[in-house]
Amino acid sequence: METMQKRSSNSFQTGAPAAQSGVDGGQYLTLRLGGEEYAIDILRVQEIRSYEEPTRMVNAPIFIKGVINLRGVIVPIVDLRLKLNIDKVEYNEFTVVIILNVRGTVIGAVVDAVSDVVTLTSQSIKPAPQFETAIDSRFITGLANLGERMLIVMNMEALLSNAEMGMVTGLARS
Repeated sequence: METMQKRSSNSFQTGAPAAQSGVDGGQYLTLRLGGEEYAIDILRVQEIRSYEEPTRMVNAPIFIKGVINLRGVIVPIVDLRLKLNIDKVEYNEFTVVIILNVRGTVIGAVVDAVSDVVTLTSQSIKPAPQFETAIDSRFITGLANLGERMLIVMNMEALLSNAEMGMVTGLARS
């Protein structure tokens, strides 16, 4: 038993927990949804725009607000508050759309506000505890403490299912 404890403490020191969470360190854009602060991989972000009312599409899920024309590219707009079952917040001057590249598809994500870009190491991102929450745990890759701030690190790849991504791609082409 003592040998196992030493091994587990050694594996902890080598960064095994971060490897288990599958989160790489790097730069993350921090954003606000409701009362919580989230972080997404900056490499997914193409640009940040002020919110403009998108053109609503017939039969689109409630979390897809519609589409916008971004320099000749039709971009579906997903409201992350609706997708993640977070209480709806009024759109205001701080509401922005983050243009993301997710699995080769350009989408816009409506968020309450963006904060800053932070650097997180793989060791600083801890696996999120698993419990019943409004947010599906597969969307969360971990939690990171940054001073007094607790950041929820999001997995943008898992945010939309394959069927939803197909729908988003179909909206962008129509």
